Amino acid sequence: MKARTLLGALALVALFLLLWELRLVLLILFGAVVLAVALDVPTSLLRRLTRLNRGAALSLVLLALLVIGWVLGQLLLPEVIDQIRQFSQLVPQLIQRLGDVVPKTPLLRDLERQLADGSVLDRLQPLGGQLLGVAGGAANSTIQLLLLLLLAILMALDPVSHQRLVIAATPRFYRQRMEQLLRECREALGGWLAGMTISGTVVFLTTWAGLAVLQVPLALLSGLVCGLLTFVPTIGPTAATLLPLAVALLISPAKVIQVLVLRLLLQNGEAFLLTPLLLSRTVNLLPTVALMAQLSLGALLGLPGLLLALPLVVVLQVICEEVLVRDVMDRWDQV
Repeated sequence: MKARTLLGALALVALFLLLWELRLVLLILFGAVVLAVALDVPTSLLRRLTRLNRGAALSLVLLALLVIGWVLGQLLLPEVIDQIRQFSQLVPQLIQRLGDVVPKTPLLRDLERQLADGSVLDRLQPLGGQLLGVAGGAANSTIQLLLLLLLAILMALDPVSHQRLVIAATPRFYRQRMEQLLRECREALGGWLAGMTISGTVVFLTTWAGLAVLQVPLALLSGLVCGLLTFVPTIGPTAATLLPLAVALLISPAKVIQVLVLRLLLQNGEAFLLTPLLLSRTVNLLPTVALMAQLSLGALLGLPGLLLALPLVVVLQVICEEVLVRDVMDRWDQV
């Protein structure tokens, strides 16, 4: 008995070490699952409205996404690129303005002097060799992104077969429960993605419109950043506010206060009214749980872990409620 227990413990340790070595692969797989669910939501809706099979419906969804992306790119991308160029030109002025507002520190004086005489560029020249490593990392990330996209399309094309594979790897007495659990995880994740997409779009449009009304430069770029960072709750909206505040600082302190009030109103409206309303029927994440998940996965897995922390918490919350609470804790007295 002791030998079997020791062997089981060693097997668990070996399995944990193997999963840790494959953590990036598992992260890509989970990202593909999230993207597959995002594709499955409009695909299932289109199939309910028409008599198309899954392959045709998914193809139409992908084609529609490509057309929408191309149209938005034609309309917004030139302006975004131009505003990024303008922002890069405003950085020296921003540092100078910070030096005027904040008491002069040696760090600000050195940075301002280096930007003025171009010594920063001279110091960056020896780092040119490291650009090859950066380029290699970018190429690796591009390949991983393409693999993630391919996996997501394959999963969205035939989700039933992948569900059967997971159910087949489950003990027989729990297979029916596993099928229900997978369905509830899919509904929760799909609802979260739909709600956050609507919330991010609303934040983008309202921030863009509000900054345009306040006549703050780079309104489109600031609104786009605020909308994208809505998918990183707690940390994202706060970080996104720094860009419009920095641009407003170049105009006047009064404009900074106006932008800060605008962002506080929009951020609190999104966090306490819009997002809870959209997610009321799917999943409700506590801010403390979301923040701890982002910090933990960000520290362990870097930026990919930070981006996928919230979808993972959505799935884990459903699993904990259904398995740990209902199947274990609620039946504790019956054992």
